[in-house]
Amino acid sequence: MTNPLLKNFETKYATAPFSKIKNEHFKPAFIEAIKTAKKEIDLIANNKNKPSFKNTIEELEFSGQTLDRISSIFFNLNSAETNDEIQKIAQEVSPLLSEFSNDVTLNLDLFKRIEQIYLKKDDLNLSSEQEMLLSKKYKSFVRNGANLKEDEKSKLREIDTKLAKLKLKFGENVLAETNSFILHLTNESDLDGLPDGAIEAAKITAKEKKLDGWVFTLDYPSYIPFITYCKNRNLRKKMALAFGAKAFKNNNYDNQQIVLDIANLRHQRAILLGYKSHAHFVLEERMAEKPKTVEDFLNNLLIKAKPAAEKEFKQLGIVARKDGINQLEKWDSTFYSEKLKKELFDLEEEQLKPYFKLENVIEGVFAISSKLFDLKFEEVFDIDKYHSDVKTFMVTDNLNNFIAVLYADFFPRAGKRNGAWMTTFKGQWKKDGENSRPHISIVCNFTKPTETKPSLLTFNEVTTLFHEFGHALHGMLANTTYPSLSGTNVYWDFVELPSQLFENWCYEEGALNLFATHYKTQDVIPMDLISKIKDSSNFLEGMQTLRQLSFGKLDMAWHSKNPTKINNVKEFEFSAFKNTQLFPDSKENCMSTSFSHIFQGGYSSGYYSYKWAEVLDADAFSLFQEKGIFNKEVAKKYKKYILEKGGTEKPLKLYEKFRGKKPDNKALLKRAGLL
Repeated sequence: MTNPLLKNFETKYATAPFSKIKNEHFKPAFIEAIKTAKKEIDLIANNKNKPSFKNTIEELEFSGQTLDRISSIFFNLNSAETNDEIQKIAQEVSPLLSEFSNDVTLNLDLFKRIEQIYLKKDDLNLSSEQEMLLSKKYKSFVRNGANLKEDEKSKLREIDTKLAKLKLKFGENVLAETNSFILHLTNESDLDGLPDGAIEAAKITAKEKKLDGWVFTLDYPSYIPFITYCKNRNLRKKMALAFGAKAFKNNNYDNQQIVLDIANLRHQRAILLGYKSHAHFVLEERMAEKPKTVEDFLNNLLIKAKPAAEKEFKQLGIVARKDGINQLEKWDSTFYSEKLKKELFDLEEEQLKPYFKLENVIEGVFAISSKLFDLKFEEVFDIDKYHSDVKTFMVTDNLNNFIAVLYADFFPRAGKRNGAWMTTFKGQWKKDGENSRPHISIVCNFTKPTETKPSLLTFNEVTTLFHEFGHALHGMLANTTYPSLSGTNVYWDFVELPSQLFENWCYEEGALNLFATHYKTQDVIPMDLISKIKDSSNFLEGMQTLRQLSFGKLDMAWHSKNPTKINNVKEFEFSAFKNTQLFPDSKENCMSTSFSHIFQGGYSSGYYSYKWAEVLDADAFSLFQEKGIFNKEVAKKYKKYILEKGGTEKPLKLYEKFRGKKPDNKALLKRAGLL
């Protein structure tokens, strides 16, 4: 069998030939690519020549590229287009990849070569990017056990293999639980309050499932409108409890023991490597540097946000009491938030949706990127894709230089996890005189078109698209020599700056006028609606901030202390939430068992970074506001020092080069109305 994953991709821009790749190709390709990568590592480790930056660090950096390419394709599919077969393969290959990673970082001969170069780094006349690469390589070996004794290395391998499998299982369980729940309604009166678009979508879902009536699911485009508009409180409660009980039902998909096992294995790993906790290990390579900095940061924001949140909660309570509800519950939150927004700003989400047709918002994102960074986007139909929903674009600059391939995947389906993310099928690097350009993807779960309406986005979905596109710009405009320092390969508490910064254009009249046109009349969004969007931009900001802080605190609670005595996930979570809780607790619900960011993704000990990056983005955007939101000079500096530079220098240095000063949290507090 010829395996397309092991051949050069003879496609446009060397993109992945998805239509030729079958599930049975993956495991043999992984096995073969690991063998090849091992040979490359052995050649570097056993090189008889004196260790040099070129023959060791650079060779190591560009080794294993076939394996990296296969991994990117496979694990992106496992998130966006998975099935039982792919999940089974993931469980089989993850230990192999974990073992290979350990084989590299625990290779003593290889480490000795790297160490020799590192100890002489001041005499090597390296560029700042080369210095960063050398430092990163050396630290990654030390931080992953290169100095351990042999028995400790064996223990580390065992832990890493277990963790790889557990994280996959965690994600599989969350997806299975999301897919297994439906709310099937046959009584039309139960739909009272729901927008026409949500009702029509539910009718389509019911038809797909060969049922009469209407079906609502836990996918965001179905769940969010239901919980926001459905007047039947008991049905809202049913949906909210189902959403909050994912992988917390003592069934085959329960994640409680998995959460405990992951937390304990991470702690064991950190102790083995000489750190006090997993958080101490992780934060050493973050802007925050140590858990105390994160805890102080979260607590300082909590002091500012909590009084505002409590005041807002009382306001919601007043609105709910008009309906005879004396105790607000979680399933009342978005329903009464929407009512309060209508009262305060005369603004409803449904008023905005006709102005945010998905295709128009995409054009808006492109137009803003063009004005700021001289980019052009052309939809192309000769690039292979992994699902018919996916759109593909060629990205060029104003001189027609090829910049990137962009994949965009917008709608929910059974094989796709919830949420939104940006990812990479191929990174950017420079080698042998060529600047090899990236293949970037954004994945979302937006409302699908119906028989009578196109995909109309909520304003929250608009900001989500801008957020992910901010990440995509970071990937597409990458311009570094080394792949591991390119694009979004930066400290995790810096990676959210480009995404959160780009959201700011959603609130600006000059930007909205480029794309917010009514899908039927083509009228540009009226000024009074733009004013209402701006006026309501920090609506319930205290409660939103408190919610984000609660997630950050839960993350730190799991990872900054010894978890060995925790035996009840729910009780532990409840104690972590106690200073940030506004709504009564629901015994059927647990956040941790579906908190994929920290137990499956890469945000363990890093969830605080969303708020951390908000400080940076508010401070950065204040410069655009001062000079003009499309100011070319500011955009040029931002592109040069933030988007193009990746992780080639310390984030704070790059930020100061762009901004001319250290970041200041006053801009965030002012924007959030918390000053």
